[in-house]
Amino acid sequence: MVSPTALYRLTDSERIEACGDDPRFLCDWVADRSDSVLLAQMADVVVDKPLRVALIVVGALVLSRLFRIVIGRWGARLATTGTRRLTRLRQRNHERVGHGERSPAVENGRSELRVTTVISVVTSLSTVVVWTIALLWILSLFEIDLAPLFAGAGVLGVALGFGAQSVVADFLSGFFMLFEDQFGVGDVVDVGEVSGTVEELSLRTTTLRDVNGTVWHIRNSEILRVGNKSQLWSRAVLDIDVAYDSDLRRAEGIIQRVADQLWQDESFTAGDIIDPPEVWGVERLGADGVSIRLVVRTDPAEQWVVARELRLRIKEALDEAGIEIPFPQRTIWLRQDEAVPRELRPEVETAPLRAPAVTDDLVENPD
Repeated sequence: MVSPTALYRLTDSERIEACGDDPRFLCDWVADRSDSVLLAQMADVVVDKPLRVALIVVGALVLSRLFRIVIGRWGARLATTGTRRLTRLRQRNHERVGHGERSPAVENGRSELRVTTVISVVTSLSTVVVWTIALLWILSLFEIDLAPLFAGAGVLGVALGFGAQSVVADFLSGFFMLFEDQFGVGDVVDVGEVSGTVEELSLRTTTLRDVNGTVWHIRNSEILRVGNKSQLWSRAVLDIDVAYDSDLRRAEGIIQRVADQLWQDESFTAGDIIDPPEVWGVERLGADGVSIRLVVRTDPAEQWVVARELRLRIKEALDEAGIEIPFPQRTIWLRQDEAVPRELRPEVETAPLRAPAVTDDLVENPD
């Protein structure tokens, strides 16, 4: 061991040469104990800096893992609860009214896809932030000037921003669509010019298949508005026309009876009515008949099959009751006037046509 009299034998300039203006603990400690510039520099380069790098890497790994756990738990809670409005709708949707138990509404994997995508994006973002900070910290340990790196990154970022701004807009739009649960795989949506069933949803594009079987690939940034026709529950709205001379209250009662029978019909499995059907009454006094509105709440995307079955049964019931479903009718009057012979027609005074006036100036200068 070096004797106490050997301490601080290095001059200030040698100490700065060995450990720099801001000496680290290990370098300063070795310089004090060994009185050697070389050993102090070796301790700083071989032991101190690698040890600090290792600690930074371990800290980044632990922090990334911690973020992954926290984000995973948050995603699980997001899948089970969702927003307050969607939670209320989901709970009400699973409440069975009236007869027996029916199968729960089909979620079509929308929650799983939504949570998986959101967790993946947030986790990747947190990982990039953590490791970027760790990398910058490591570079600062080796006294690397970061100003040129930041300047280059800024220029590169501006170039990428101008060149890939549409892609960034697609990703941001897709992220918020998933985060806000606007629609998911299996939903029937209207996005403007295209309407159909969502077959695939990613951060960049949405894939729809319309009723004709055509597959549409739409960039998420181009979806300015979206109408979801099958989120948690749907509604079939039917306007049934009857003739003006029909007993409207009797017609309403027949329509209500038919709808209730379908609601209670266990053999009808193509669709599921989840609430008692409601006849709202006379909706319109049209040119050919009176429209009576029937409203039925169904499971998601089942409003069309329920509406088709209701139309069939209501038509049969109205025919059986002798209530006419009107069709366009018009009263046509035919008038036949006798032609007046030409020689018996009265004389009408006329005037000769006047030729257009042409001035001398126009004749000389036609242009």
